[in-house]
Amino acid sequence: MGYSEVVLQVLQARTPCSINSDSYFYQSNPMLSFKTCVSCLRRTSYVYEGMRNYSRIRRSRVKINAVRDMSCKCRRVESVSGSTADDGNGRWILGEPNVSTHVLNNGLPKSANLHNHEVVQHLKHEKGHLKSKSPAGGTVHDTLHKAKAESIEKEAWNLLRQSIVYYCANPVGTIAANDPIDSCILNYDQVFIRDFVPSGIAFLLKGDYDIVRNFILHTLQLQSWEKTMDCHSPGQGLMPASFKVRTIPLEGDDSATEDVLDPDFGEAAIGRVAPVDSGLWWIILLRAYGKCSGDLSVQERVDVQTGIKMILKLCLADGFDMFPTLLVTDGSCMIDRRMGIHGHPLEIQALFYSALLCAREMLAPEDGSADLLQALNNRLVALSFHIREYYWIEMRKLNEIYRYKTEEYSYDAVNKFNIYPDQIPHWLVEWMPDKGGYLIGNLQPAHMDFRFFSLGNLWSIVSSLATVDQSHAILDLIEAKWADLVADMPFKICYPALEDQEWRITTGSDPKNTPWSYHNGGSWPTLLWQLTVACIKMNRPEIAERAVKIAERRIAKDKWPEYYDSKGGRFIGKQARLFQTWSIAGYLVAKHLLANPSAAKILINEEDSELINALIIADPRRKRGRKGKRQTYIV
Repeated sequence: MGYSEVVLQVLQARTPCSINSDSYFYQSNPMLSFKTCVSCLRRTSYVYEGMRNYSRIRRSRVKINAVRDMSCKCRRVESVSGSTADDGNGRWILGEPNVSTHVLNNGLPKSANLHNHEVVQHLKHEKGHLKSKSPAGGTVHDTLHKAKAESIEKEAWNLLRQSIVYYCANPVGTIAANDPIDSCILNYDQVFIRDFVPSGIAFLLKGDYDIVRNFILHTLQLQSWEKTMDCHSPGQGLMPASFKVRTIPLEGDDSATEDVLDPDFGEAAIGRVAPVDSGLWWIILLRAYGKCSGDLSVQERVDVQTGIKMILKLCLADGFDMFPTLLVTDGSCMIDRRMGIHGHPLEIQALFYSALLCAREMLAPEDGSADLLQALNNRLVALSFHIREYYWIEMRKLNEIYRYKTEEYSYDAVNKFNIYPDQIPHWLVEWMPDKGGYLIGNLQPAHMDFRFFSLGNLWSIVSSLATVDQSHAILDLIEAKWADLVADMPFKICYPALEDQEWRITTGSDPKNTPWSYHNGGSWPTLLWQLTVACIKMNRPEIAERAVKIAERRIAKDKWPEYYDSKGGRFIGKQARLFQTWSIAGYLVAKHLLANPSAAKILINEEDSELINALIIADPRRKRGRKGKRQTYIV
């Protein structure tokens, strides 16, 4: 049923005026019909209800004839040719064509009794606008909003299907953006691993499993491709950032063509940075596919099992680092430009933790996997303790850092990372709410990045990297700082933005990451789906519902931008691509999960009881000392 038809049914059911639903509404612009009907409904409803109530006070001054004066046909005056018209000032003209009509001015007919105007103004002042009820029992506004949301959802599905990429006649992914008027495509016509994840989840929830299966298997084949930059090759387990389907002529036969996959492992990316998150997202999507489709044969395949192990070996490889967190360079995840996240960014750690749990669940028990599983479990214990203990911040912890002593040379030091209290930024002192907290963006020796990074915090909830109490506190902070993190469009990728000298030093004066734009405090609609999963897990879906409703006000009208600019997210991003696929897919996933919360289990990692017991037994806070001497025996 079309949007305008729904509106007509609502109005016909409850409006005291008669409404003609003839061919005019179906031949003209449906949105014009919608505006006409709603305008008529409001004006008629206000006057009718106002007169009925006000007559109890001034019965002698209000006449029932005024109601008849206000009855309308909800059409605009038509000319002889059948076209619509108005009075030249944008005011609606109501009534049948070629019949004398009333011209409404500020919602009142010129011929209306003066007392009727007093009635309306009195009731507006005393009680506000009166709400008409829909047949379903809700307000007309609620019914219209539902119809509008259904229309947006239908448009989103059409756009998502139009973005599908085919390889040898089979769907293998979705392009990053499908803006028909964009002349500078760059690499937005490629299939990105991280970008496809919300698209893949949307297709899984819809029951379209083939495209996700094809994506998983074809990207796995690309994992083994040679990847070299300036005579250096990264680890074998690296997954590509993106790939493109190219059609080339067959050798020896110019009349025939074949499709080939052309991957990018970072050699062509801006900054030439390898995508650390691609392999982690691949594992997460593989688990979601098995849980949603019930098809476990894909994850049980020998080549898939080998692919999982290669990713894990690359991530678990021994190095010089003393910390269990992954050490990465700037631009190796969703924030793929220089933004001061090099080191141990929270986003990578949350995805790493989630991927380890998913991999442990899918790895086949065999002799060759025993050592790998042992290393995986050890890393999970150390990583969860490290993040929960050292990344967490709330008012009490902030006060503790404020009182830190520095230069502590001791195994039992409180300030283990030698954090200087003067690092606490001025904005944080005022911004931190009394109730709530979050995981900081990064931690290194003598450095804490106090910025709030949304994806890292949300996925820490989803993966259970954060404790239950910490997860609720993160959502408490989001609610407390709604005007900063959501405002006019969800959701801030990070808060606050780098500005002035700090922006120049940290980003290198990046013209795309100017303050409150793109990765530097921009608002990204795709984050709706991660927010929704996190809220559903903590049984607080109303937070996500509120954010989705805000997005629905304008995201379709704005043509599904990649991101929004300004502190409140009021402007479409200055370099944002329109019809951005993961903005579309993120909205669809959020809508589906809110309607079917149980489906979120394909993405959620529940807190592991074995892991909790291991943390208690290991007790990382225990004091360092020599191992006790073993008693020796002479045989």
